[in-house]
Amino acid sequence: MSQTPSPVADAWTPAQIQAVIDAHRERPGAMLPTLHALQDRFGFIPEAAVPMIADALRHTRAEVHGIISFYHHFRTHPAGRNVVQICRAEACQSVGSRQLEAHAKKALGIDYHQTTPDHELTLEPVYCLGNCACGPSIRVNDDVYGRMTPERFDQLTDELSATVVEVK
Repeated sequence: MSQTPSPVADAWTPAQIQAVIDAHRERPGAMLPTLHALQDRFGFIPEAAVPMIADALRHTRAEVHGIISFYHHFRTHPAGRNVVQICRAEACQSVGSRQLEAHAKKALGIDYHQTTPDHELTLEPVYCLGNCACGPSIRVNDDVYGRMTPERFDQLTDELSATVVEVK
């Protein structure tokens, strides 16, 4: 099972943000490539990046913020160590993803686009994982799981939240 590094640990500086912006600013339609590059680099788009992007790409801050908030893919806060996405497409809904979604929110004590207090899990909706025949499906980081049940969800999230402690 793959795990993404914790974005919380990835500090950023204005110079690093500017370097990402400068690397993409001359591209046609530079806004989305710039936003994707920032999120790829830092795990989220820091609030301080918004005015820098606006200035560099000649947009208003409101336009940049509007694009970030329009696309659910973009985060404005660090995600947890593991990102759990629940498919909300019609095929998965027809086999129980809405019930799984309700269970996940209750079990984790968070809503979509939120992170557990221990920073282990972030819950996000996704609108198709391409695993329709095996729904309901979820993705954890880069791994897709089909035929997900509330019981399997609990087992999986328990494994993801488990911390190995070395006793000396």
